[in-house]
Amino acid sequence: MKVKISIICCVLFGMLTVQAQDKKWTLRECVEYALENNITIKQSALNVENAAIDKKDALGNFLPSLNAQASNFWRSGLATDPITNTNSTATFRSSSYGINVGITLFDGLRNVKQFQRAKLNKLLSQYNLGKSKDDIALFVANSYLQVLLNKESLKVIEKQHEITLEQLKRTKDLVDAGVLPQGDLLEIEATSADELTRIVQAENAVLIARVGLAQTLLIKDYEKFDIAEQDYLVPSSSILNKSVDEIRSSAREARYEVQIAEQNKLIAEKDLEIARGAYYPTLSGSFGYNTSEVGNDTFSRSIDPDNPTVDLPIGFVGNTGEEVFQTQPNFLIQEAGPTPFIEQLYNNDALSYGLSLSVPIFNGFATRNNVKRSKINVKRTQFQLEQAELDLDSNVYQAYLDAKGSAEAYEASLVAVKAQERAYEYAKDRYDVGRTNAFDFSQSKFRLENAQSNEVQAKFDYIFKIKVLELYFGIKIADIKL
Repeated sequence: MKVKISIICCVLFGMLTVQAQDKKWTLRECVEYALENNITIKQSALNVENAAIDKKDALGNFLPSLNAQASNFWRSGLATDPITNTNSTATFRSSSYGINVGITLFDGLRNVKQFQRAKLNKLLSQYNLGKSKDDIALFVANSYLQVLLNKESLKVIEKQHEITLEQLKRTKDLVDAGVLPQGDLLEIEATSADELTRIVQAENAVLIARVGLAQTLLIKDYEKFDIAEQDYLVPSSSILNKSVDEIRSSAREARYEVQIAEQNKLIAEKDLEIARGAYYPTLSGSFGYNTSEVGNDTFSRSIDPDNPTVDLPIGFVGNTGEEVFQTQPNFLIQEAGPTPFIEQLYNNDALSYGLSLSVPIFNGFATRNNVKRSKINVKRTQFQLEQAELDLDSNVYQAYLDAKGSAEAYEASLVAVKAQERAYEYAKDRYDVGRTNAFDFSQSKFRLENAQSNEVQAKFDYIFKIKVLELYFGIKIADIKL
């Protein structure tokens, strides 16, 4: 039975291994995997978590501080009893306990401004995370399309090489029959050798692009990594029907670049308000409860029942020198144990409360210089916002022109392929009947292959630039049909 179970486990493991090796990654799978595993995105996500903690810190500044303290000491030699405030040479233990509460009542509204700044900073970190995701998704999409482009280019060359091999066989038969000269056969053989060289180069290009995509996804098994070779049709996007001004307006509202610059400006303005708050006085309130106890023995006294009074000399009569006595109670001193712990805490407790006002008068121009620096930073962020808007407008306009140009280039490539196909068929028919030589036929075939390669490049270039333009228009990467 154990043997059967082991065999079944081995078979299942083998099936899973083969399935993992044969996995073909789709574009959406690559994008989703990158969004989950990319280190830059993980770091941006940590910044969001850190900003949330900063917000809690700012909120905590409104709450009172509560601290408790306790101490326990042993004293030996001449020491002061903290309860009786008397000096004695002994060894005794003492302890103290306390609770203190402090709260800031007014600090120039700096706590309020800090909380507002923390909320702005949290939103900024979320914008940075969103921008990182868009950048990574677009980079992965471009890398994926580059692999597809190289694969399609390889297929074009391989297909043309198959035609060349068929033509090589036919030409060899015609040369052997004496219909065509030996030079035609050599020309076709040279074309075949050139195509083999370009096939090797195209295969290397596919491998390099595939490895680059795997590295972007942090996948280390380069040899087994591959993408799904599905046919990506040219998208039917209506984005080009919109005006560039409409796309630019939408981009300003949706793109993270401008939103990040706007948040930086708001944060700089809030920093200026916080710096100005240092001009105002700070009012704080406090409350404290403290108590103590000692662990040394106590002494008590009582009147001696056997001899309740005693006469003690208190002086002399001046004229006669007779000694004067005074009757006083006769006390007996009795040593007892320490006072109970709880009783001491109750008897020795004390309360303290009050207000503290700190008024800034002069601090070496530190506050004034901080305000000036904050004003400069506000101007800097304003310039950065203006530059971000200018850059976005320029990028949108460039993306719009690139998309329109790539659309026109793709349409032109389709026309060129059809024209070269007709030219190739015409040259092939002439070559078959011996009305043209192998060189002219090879040139016609080369032009067809070049047109087909250009069509493949134009297709994927158009797909990518359309996606870039859709991102600028505000379509999130998760909603774009890839």
